[in-house]
Amino acid sequence: MSGPGPTRPDALARRLTLPDAVLIGLGSMVGAGVFSAFAPAAAAAHGWLLLSLALAGSVAFCNATSSAQLAAQYPTSGGAYVYGRERLGPWAGYAAGWCFVIGKTASAAAMALTFATYAAPGPWTKPVAVLAVVALTTVNLLGVTRTALVTRVLVTVSLVALAAVVVVGLTHTAPTTALPVPPAAPLGVLQGAGFLFFAFAGYARIATMGEEVVDPARTIPRAVTLALGAALVVYAVVAVSTLHALGPVGTAATPAPLAAVAALPGGPWPVVVRVGAAAASLGALLAIVAGIGRTSLAMARGGDLPGWLSAVHPRWRVPHRAEVLLGVVVAVLVLVTDLRGAIGFSAFGVLLYYAVANVAAWTQDRAQRRYPRVLAAAGVLGCVVLVVTLPTASLGAGAVVLLLGLVLRAVRLRVRPPTPR
Repeated sequence: MSGPGPTRPDALARRLTLPDAVLIGLGSMVGAGVFSAFAPAAAAAHGWLLLSLALAGSVAFCNATSSAQLAAQYPTSGGAYVYGRERLGPWAGYAAGWCFVIGKTASAAAMALTFATYAAPGPWTKPVAVLAVVALTTVNLLGVTRTALVTRVLVTVSLVALAAVVVVGLTHTAPTTALPVPPAAPLGVLQGAGFLFFAFAGYARIATMGEEVVDPARTIPRAVTLALGAALVVYAVVAVSTLHALGPVGTAATPAPLAAVAALPGGPWPVVVRVGAAAASLGALLAIVAGIGRTSLAMARGGDLPGWLSAVHPRWRVPHRAEVLLGVVVAVLVLVTDLRGAIGFSAFGVLLYYAVANVAAWTQDRAQRRYPRVLAAAGVLGCVVLVVTLPTASLGAGAVVLLLGLVLRAVRLRVRPPTPR
């Protein structure tokens, strides 16, 4: 089913229905984050991992309500970049867009490497990761309906693998001889929430693709809340089963706690989890590339990126130049770095991105507000708290990159003012 056709040559086509939108959001969240974020979160929060998960989910809920009501008012591509420009001014919008594009580009490379680590460990990891980037960039170039179809398959495989983890986890109990759980400080609980927020960061991905959604004012708010609710349930069940099988210390001690659960006696589950983790990584990579492409399109339309990136393919109705350039950049990053700090760096950028969205939602008129204003205020506070409690290295790297982006815009404005499209 598709909506009305585009009204101008550079417009995207409205082809995503509610099930498509929910699956894209769910595919962004039930991705590689669930296979990788529990270990650093458990190392920080210790026995309070579930509290960290609850905090991350609460901040995500506040952000999701703000994003949903903003997307209903501004149903176009770009997400918080557009909301910031419209409600707070061009600098706020630019900061949100810059944080999203830079943080998610690094995250895309990390997802490609995660896939290759599970699919082809050893010397073939990076070549296979590059092939994954090329393949999924091609899928996105063939139109948003192909993106939704492939996401549907990958989400299904991922959920089957997570179901296997839950079954094994709930039928095994951590040994009583396990090391005692160290006490968790409040800072550790907050750091754990920051790491877990990385896994939730795709709940409003559909908002960045608002120009391609059928009946966006009705579909986007429903899709965002449904996808987030489903992901919260999945994460909570997986976390409980993992802690039941490994304990807090065991969960923190392994870089791949879900794989460790699957390796416990009881069946051929390691292969299932390996396939599921690979599929989840591809699903996250697919959604990230689509989201960055649409945000880049919006920034090019607004004059904050080169104008040639705003081109839309006449047949497939996708921002093909932006997505090709993104694919090249991600492939290069895959080859030159291992991106071990990608989780913290990505969390920094995404938390600031949603902080802008919450402030923008706070300024909406009563007629446009679908949720209590206090949720936007709580979202801003939650984002800021989680940002400042991230590890020092992640905080420092993120601050430097943000400052670089702001300086680049200031220099460009002095040389040549932007010409919005």
